[in-house]
Amino acid sequence: MPRITTVYTRTGDDGTTGLGGGQRVRKDSRRIRAFGTVDELNSVLGVAIAAGLHERLVVVCRRVQNELFHLGSDLCILEEDKRRFRVPCIEQKHVDALEECMDDLTDELAPLENFVLPGGTMAAAQLHVARTVCRRAERVVIALGRKEPIGEFGVRYLNRLSDALFVMARWENHARGVSDVLWDSRA
Repeated sequence: MPRITTVYTRTGDDGTTGLGGGQRVRKDSRRIRAFGTVDELNSVLGVAIAAGLHERLVVVCRRVQNELFHLGSDLCILEEDKRRFRVPCIEQKHVDALEECMDDLTDELAPLENFVLPGGTMAAAQLHVARTVCRRAERVVIALGRKEPIGEFGVRYLNRLSDALFVMARWENHARGVSDVLWDSRA
C-alpha cells in the first residue's frame, strides 16, 4: 500500500504527470483521460452512496469503487512495465462478480416492458449518472486501446459495470417502493 506523505509535488506544473512506471506524459494524453474518467466514475459512485443508497447496494458499490482503483492502476502502468511492477489489475473474476450481482438483483425485478428514464430516488438517479459516466469511461478506454496496449479485461469490466449500474438503479427504486420512470414515446 502506498504511503502518501504530501499531496502536492509541483511536478505537474508544466502540464505533465507521472505514470506508475515513472514516465512523464501530458495531462491531456489518452491514458490520463482514461484513468481520469475512471476516477470520475468512482467519485460519482461515492455520491450515490452518500445519497442514501440501500445498504445491499452500498456493499456492492464499495467493492466496485475498490475495483475501479484496480482499473486505474491497470491503466496507469504501461503493459510492458507490468512485468517489473506487481500492480492490481482487473481480472475475469471482477467481470464475473458483476454478472452474478446483476443476475441476483434482476431476479427480484419485474421484467422490462419499456425503456427506463433516469430518475426515481436520488440514489437511483445518481446510479444512472454513474452509468453514463461509466459508458464514457468505456469509450475513452477503447480509444486508448486502439493506440496503445491496455489490460485485457478493462473494457469488458466497464461494459459490464454500466449494465450493472442500470440494474442497480432499477433495484434501488424497487427496494424503496418507487416505480421505474418509463419512456413515453408518444409524448
